[in-house]
Amino acid sequence: MPIMKKVAATVTFLGGLGLSGTAMAAEGDAAGELASSSNTLFILLGAIMILAMHGGFAFLEVGSVRRKNQVNALNKIICEWAFSTVVYFLIGYPIARGMSFLVPVTEMTANHGFEYVKFFLLLGFAACIPAIISGGVAERAKFWTNSLAGGIFVGLIYPLIEGATWGRFSNCIGGAEGWLATTFGAPFHDFAGSVVVHATGGWLALPAIMLLGARLKRYETTSIKVSSIPFLALGSWILIVGWFGFNVMSAGNLESVSGLVAINSLMAMVGGILAAMAISKNDAGFVHNGALAGLVAVCAGSDIYHPVCAAVVGAFAGGIFVFMFETETEKWKIDDVLGVWPLHGICGAWGGIAAGIFGQEALGGLGGVSFFSQLIVTSGVIVFCLIASTLVYGILKKTVGIRLSAHEELRGSDLSVHMIEANPEEAM
Repeated sequence: MPIMKKVAATVTFLGGLGLSGTAMAAEGDAAGELASSSNTLFILLGAIMILAMHGGFAFLEVGSVRRKNQVNALNKIICEWAFSTVVYFLIGYPIARGMSFLVPVTEMTANHGFEYVKFFLLLGFAACIPAIISGGVAERAKFWTNSLAGGIFVGLIYPLIEGATWGRFSNCIGGAEGWLATTFGAPFHDFAGSVVVHATGGWLALPAIMLLGARLKRYETTSIKVSSIPFLALGSWILIVGWFGFNVMSAGNLESVSGLVAINSLMAMVGGILAAMAISKNDAGFVHNGALAGLVAVCAGSDIYHPVCAAVVGAFAGGIFVFMFETETEKWKIDDVLGVWPLHGICGAWGGIAAGIFGQEALGGLGGVSFFSQLIVTSGVIVFCLIASTLVYGILKKTVGIRLSAHEELRGSDLSVHMIEANPEEAM
């Protein structure tokens, strides 16, 4: 009997080990599933925040244009999001990332559909390009022609830049063993898109603005003013809040999220506000755009700056925006309605170069960046965008035209294009 008891005890013990092992395996699987679903939710929340930013683009433009063009501003932003989704889904994303969605969903639903929400997030970046351009060409650009140009940029031009810096063929520029890294000590670094997104949008906008020419009577009268500071401020605030999703969620997964990105975004925004306030003598339009200038500039190095340096980078950007907007629109008479070239183009380029300066360990940063790598790629993106935009808008201008007729422009794009005013009841 004692022997039988010992055998039974041994069997029970071994069985318990087996059950424990099964339980541990089950717990491990559950933990893996939780991590996978958490990453999917994390990226989805970031994508939704960036989607909301496009409401900010819309209201920033609504407040900056005259009342007869407010409906057009709203329609452009939401329609450009729709056009961008289709073009980026079918053409742009496959170019940049080497992945097509035209496959059975069973191939794409692993990890709780992570690849789908990743596309949603990156679509938000791509759709910024026509949204940025929209503000520069406001009040006189043809709706459909400008939409076609935006589709070309989202489907081809931006994906080539994204692919070369972040995507499928980024080894030479962004790889640890690529040409830039081996030549200058570090690859190109743009954590959240100062250059890849904002500089691209701003420098694509500049030739469009110049080829369109100034709005009628823009420099013959002082009657052309912004229509609503409250709407402009609302747009700025929506963009500011969404920007923390834009920057923080650029980590790509929950494990890589960093509070450093959040605090640096905050400090750069504050730096931009204070600099714009001081230089513009507290002009409301400049102050609210100064916040955006700081956020544009901090994107590239938000994961490596010391917070003090982030504030400095943002402050420089706020000052750059005020000075260059006044120079561009008043001295050079380039009618950039929202100042998208200085805000996104110049401040984005500044942010790319600044990462190679203020991200160094000597200035309290995390290092791993090279000034020359940042300068070379930033300059290359600028040249590529200028050439691409000049070709696209130049061809469209020669063929189908890119500008409303004088009658349509004076009447306003709301009635000329959409056949309704912003406040129909008041027009009765």
